[in-house]
Amino acid sequence: MKIARLALPVLMIMLLGGCMYPSDELAKNQIPYKDQLEIVQAAVDSFQKDNDGILPIKTKEADTPIYEKYVIDFSKISPRYLQEPPGNAFENGGIFQYVLIDVETNPTVKLLDLRIADQIREVKMRISANGYPPFKEVLAKNVYSLDFSKLGYKNPPYVVSPFTQHNLSFVMGPKGEIYVDYSSDLYQFLQKSSRHFKSGEDIRSVLTDESMFVPAYSLPYTIDQETGEPVFMES
Repeated sequence: MKIARLALPVLMIMLLGGCMYPSDELAKNQIPYKDQLEIVQAAVDSFQKDNDGILPIKTKEADTPIYEKYVIDFSKISPRYLQEPPGNAFENGGIFQYVLIDVETNPTVKLLDLRIADQIREVKMRISANGYPPFKEVLAKNVYSLDFSKLGYKNPPYVVSPFTQHNLSFVMGPKGEIYVDYSSDLYQFLQKSSRHFKSGEDIRSVLTDESMFVPAYSLPYTIDQETGEPVFMES
């Protein structure tokens, strides 16, 4: 009985102490690491070489937006090419989805921050509960800002940009979907880029050129011919 009485406090201490471990692991799973991208890139390259150019990706609908379309299927490269998915990958409890861009010319591994999807889901739920989207302004053809106060928000919702760490707002697109507005990020990156874009050309690649991330859940943007600033591309 004495052993049992002693064991209970010890067990409680171990359990309480163990609460810190998952928090530490959670913090690690929220950090993007360049070396993890490089390891996954090497695994993807090896798989493609051994499989006649086929990429280890999940099957998506043809109309899936480009930056969410080519999600890496870790079951195809693990454990032969990669022991296990990185700790920050969704498949391993992390908050990032590993995706590919430029699949036709130069398949390149990037990260998609899934916290953005969570925020969009919440906004869509509030719109559904409201019964209709409360439009505020017309930002471009078929692109609208929303009156978030009518959805019960005290302050407009936002996501933290993986590119600049600035707060980014949401807009509604032509089919009633919610998107992140990357205008400010694009403007900042265009100021630093040596690339020259033409009006009508999608400029979002300027964000992926020097970053580990993709502009997830975004509408296409182009350059305003007169001002040179980013604007929504007309659909």
